[in-house]
Amino acid sequence: MDNFFDNWPFYGQVALVLFLLAVAGFFSMAETSMVSSNRHRLRAMAKHGNAGAALAERLLKRLDSLLSVLLISNSLINTVLSILVTGIALHIFGDSGLVLTIATLVAALLIIIFSEITPKVIGAAFPERIASTVGWFILPLILVLKPLLWLINSFVSGLMAISGLRASQEHQAMSKEELRSLVLESNRFFSNQHRDILLNLFNLENILVDDVMTPRSKIEILDLSRPIEEVIEQLETCYHNKLPVCDGDSERIVGILSVKKTLSLLGDSELQHQDFRSLVSEPYFIPSGTPISQQMQFFQDNQQRLSLVVNEYGEVLGLVTFEDIVEELIGEFTTSLSNLSNDPRWLADGTYLASGGASLRDLNRLLNLNLPLDGPRTLNGLILEKLEAIPDHDVSIRIAGVVMEIVQFDDQGVKTVKLYRPHSPDIEA
Repeated sequence: MDNFFDNWPFYGQVALVLFLLAVAGFFSMAETSMVSSNRHRLRAMAKHGNAGAALAERLLKRLDSLLSVLLISNSLINTVLSILVTGIALHIFGDSGLVLTIATLVAALLIIIFSEITPKVIGAAFPERIASTVGWFILPLILVLKPLLWLINSFVSGLMAISGLRASQEHQAMSKEELRSLVLESNRFFSNQHRDILLNLFNLENILVDDVMTPRSKIEILDLSRPIEEVIEQLETCYHNKLPVCDGDSERIVGILSVKKTLSLLGDSELQHQDFRSLVSEPYFIPSGTPISQQMQFFQDNQQRLSLVVNEYGEVLGLVTFEDIVEELIGEFTTSLSNLSNDPRWLADGTYLASGGASLRDLNRLLNLNLPLDGPRTLNGLILEKLEAIPDHDVSIRIAGVVMEIVQFDDQGVKTVKLYRPHSPDIEA
C-alpha cells in the first residue's frame, strides 16, 4: 500500500478520489432517479420514441436486479474511497490514532455530501430525465454481474420466504386520489378549463341529481285542462324544448310534451286538446338521491334527455336534464343564469349580488367559495337553516367565512343576497 502512495503523485491520488466520488454519486443518483420515476410518465415518454425511457421502464420491471447492481457498485466504491482517503492521510501525516480518526470522518463527510445527499437530491428532482439516460450505463453492469445478481437475489428471496413475505409481481394501478394529484400538478399541460373538467369527473359519483336538478317551484308545466288558447300561447312563448304535462292537477305529471313536435300544429285554427295529448310521451321518474353518473347512463341507454325527480312518496321534487349533468362537468354553456347575476364574478368592491334560489354548488364553483353542501342546496335554504326563521328585517350573517347581507325577502324566504368576498376590505371595515 505504501508503494502505491509513493509511486503516485499527490494530484493523481486526489484525482482518483474525485473520480471515485463522482462514480459513487452517479450510482446514488441513478438509484434515486429510478426508484422515484413515475412509470406512467416513463411509458408515455417511451410511446413518444424515447428509447432511454423504454429501457428504464424495462429495468424497473426487475427492480431486484436493478437495486442489487446499484447497491453493490455503490458500496464497493464507497469502501475503496474510505480506504483511499484514510491511506492518503496516514501517508502524509503519519500513523496515529488522531490522524486515523480525522481521516475516517473526512472520508465519511465526503461520501455523505458528494456521493449520497447531493446526487440523491438531483435524482429526485429530475427522476424521469435522469432515469432515461443512466439506464444505458446500468444495463451492461447487469449483464456482467448477472451470475452474482442471481446468487444474491436467490438468497434475498429465500430470506423473504422464510419471513413470510412475498414480492408482488403485479403492477399496482393508480388510485383515484393519485390520479387527482396528477391532474392538479399538470397546470402547464392543461388549461384551467380542461383541468376543471377532469377534476369534475372524479367527483361524479358523489354528485346527486338533487344537486343539479331544477327545483319543483321553477318547473314550467303545461296544463292541458286550461283553455286551448292559453295552451297555444304558452307553447308559442315557451323557451324550453320539452315541457312536463299535467291535466288539471299540477302535482300529478302525466307526461312530457316535445315543443318541437307541436310547431306544425300551432297554425291550425281548429286545434283541440286531444291533438296535444296524442303527442305526450310517458314521463320518466327517478328517485331522489340518484347519482348523476347513474342518471347519465340511464339517459344514454334509453335515449332520453329529461327525467322527473321524485321522493319516497312519489311527489315531484324537481326536473333533471342531460344538459344539467353536462354543465356539471364542463361548466355553464348556456346564456341563462337565472339564479345568478349576469356576470358571475366578484365586483371591484368585493361584493356579489345573488338570488336566494342560487345553487350553492354553482356559487362555490363560480366564486371560489367553500359553502357547505351537506345540507340545503340553495342560498335561501342555507340562510334559513342558519337563522332558523324567515327574516322580517334586513340582517347580515357570516357562513363559511362569507358575510351575507339579506337585501330582499318576503314571507316565503330570502330573494336577494349581497355576498362579501372573504378577506375583502369591505368585510374588515
